[in-house]
Amino acid sequence: MSDRKGTNQTGAQSESERSLFGEILDWMLAPLLFVWPLSIAFTHYFANNVAKFPYDQALRERVMAISRQVSLVDGKPVVSLHESTRAILRADEMDSVYFHVLDRDGRLLVGDKDLPEPEAHPDGDLVPGETYFRDIEYNGQDIRVAYSWLAEPGMAQQDWVLVEVAETTEKRTQLANKIVASVILPQFIIIPLAVMLVWFGLSRGLRPLTRLRNTIETRHPADLSPIATRRVPEELDPLVDAFNAMLERMKRNVEAQQRFVADAAHQMRTPLTGLKTQAQFAMRETDPAALRHALQQIATGVDRAGRLINQLLTLARTEGSESGQLQHEPFDLVPVVREIVEDWVMLALAREIDLGFEAEDKAIISGNPLLLRELVKNLIDNAIRYTPNGGHVTCRILHIAPTILLEVEDDGIGISEDQAELVFERFYRVDDATTEGSGLGLAIVQEIASQHGTTASLRPNPRGKGAVARVAFAAWYPPLPPPPPPDDFSELYRQSPPIGP
Repeated sequence: MSDRKGTNQTGAQSESERSLFGEILDWMLAPLLFVWPLSIAFTHYFANNVAKFPYDQALRERVMAISRQVSLVDGKPVVSLHESTRAILRADEMDSVYFHVLDRDGRLLVGDKDLPEPEAHPDGDLVPGETYFRDIEYNGQDIRVAYSWLAEPGMAQQDWVLVEVAETTEKRTQLANKIVASVILPQFIIIPLAVMLVWFGLSRGLRPLTRLRNTIETRHPADLSPIATRRVPEELDPLVDAFNAMLERMKRNVEAQQRFVADAAHQMRTPLTGLKTQAQFAMRETDPAALRHALQQIATGVDRAGRLINQLLTLARTEGSESGQLQHEPFDLVPVVREIVEDWVMLALAREIDLGFEAEDKAIISGNPLLLRELVKNLIDNAIRYTPNGGHVTCRILHIAPTILLEVEDDGIGISEDQAELVFERFYRVDDATTEGSGLGLAIVQEIASQHGTTASLRPNPRGKGAVARVAFAAWYPPLPPPPPPDDFSELYRQSPPIGP
């Protein structure tokens, strides 16, 4: 069990220790390590070509020197090559030099008889007097051969005379190696220096990221203020903006939690104190009727405290949520409100209040059904609480395009214009209120309305006493389907504007 845990921790640690600096460095050096062998190969190839050129020129001059010593008399070759000339041809301190002159029958006129001649006889592509080159193996060594064909004007190709000069490739190999070394050896200094410069450049380039990391690490845990973007590179602006947006969301959530804790502590102190007092009275009572009354008061206090807690939780949930995070969907508001009104009918009858509902057939809006049910419940509960026995409460839905209007009208104690803006604050209750309440119902209504892009209002009833609560929602309409393509393309052409003058 412990081994598995250690393995998981090691894997998690390896995943978390991936360095952006190392990633960039790898992606910069990996292509360099791939290109370097290619550079060596290309350097070697071009070095061989460069090394061949001067020695091929020397071979060509030797072929021309021998050719000048060969004359054609009546179509027959005559070679006048002195020993001193032969000594000069073979004078090479590093490479072995071979040469020969062959007549039309392949007979050796002068030189080394074992030196291979070209495999193919002269054809139409060869020009007499031109020097050609080939590479062969002779006596176990790689040699470079320069050869030329000699002929008189009008002489048949089979009568041409072949002159060949060959030498081993030691000088060429050494020169190519020197060229490669002169190019590659400095790279052993340049490449480590380049790596160091890349390392230094990356360290300097990533310094703003390190500074941003230090800024975040040294912040106080309770500091949720936005990070300043004054010295942040533009590539990090989206990251900082996203982080600031996250801090703003966290700040709102923390503030909502703090308000919830403060409100709960403040509001629950009184009902808990009342419950404790009622419990102490009940413990001292011996009269069954008085004891029953005390227990009934305790039950009422528990119901009141439970309702207060539910309202606090609802307010905290709505305040802590983002409008973009709520799942909105189109739905018909009429059956939702009708169902809620039916749930409150029995309570209204117990208070001898006439609870009515007026609506048209449909009222389609886009929103969160769960929160909107809570909004309607709080509006009806507020109206019933502040309406005396025998009063009237009417819940209605009006469709005034492009708006869906939700109204809850009562003929209760009413409200003044000054109080109309204050009643949506938490724990505020009207001065003339004689009923019990926490003052959170309308605050919850306003918060849910803001989550749906609107506001709630409470104004004096224009029909007389009482008040009217109103929330206006934007009506939802299904998107229009795209127009179908025309069946008659001639009609489409006729309606299209002409092209050209």
